[in-house]
Amino acid sequence: MLIKGYGVGPLVPGESLLAQSGFWSNYLLAMCSVGGCAERPVPEWFGEDGADVDAVSEVLFDPDRWPVFRVPADDGPGVVVIYRNLEGEYGTDYLITHPGRSRAEQIAGWDEDFSGTGLTWPELIRIADNPSRVDEGVRDTATRLLLLLPLLTDPDVQETASARLIAALTATGTP
Repeated sequence: MLIKGYGVGPLVPGESLLAQSGFWSNYLLAMCSVGGCAERPVPEWFGEDGADVDAVSEVLFDPDRWPVFRVPADDGPGVVVIYRNLEGEYGTDYLITHPGRSRAEQIAGWDEDFSGTGLTWPELIRIADNPSRVDEGVRDTATRLLLLLPLLTDPDVQETASARLIAALTATGTP
């Protein structure tokens, strides 16, 4: 797999991992640790057990294969999520792709903490709700929303955001 402007690792399509038990807690659990949560986040919050989470972790954090999740949009910029698995320096990179441009541009990253510009709620929803009809990648809007969720930096989200998030989690099998 080749992403122009991002040639630092052995990229492989990761979309097949989205349906595996253990994926969502691997992907979203770090977000649950932010903000002084009273409880320590656990995979059971996502309806998953530790063994499944560990099995998916081995694939997600393999230094020889860096999973890529493509979230192309039909009406503007899309996003690519890359597990950057450098030996001893793991992280997640978020790239924005623009129609008509040949290069992707990094807008955020998640190492121990989130850094970057992220997306507003309207930008996130526009990308989640408008999957590309021609480009390869994730088409399910609930899955797209959850893949984009770590990019949300907008403190002022719509009142319907909570219900939308609950619906997306439920649609992907998360209790």
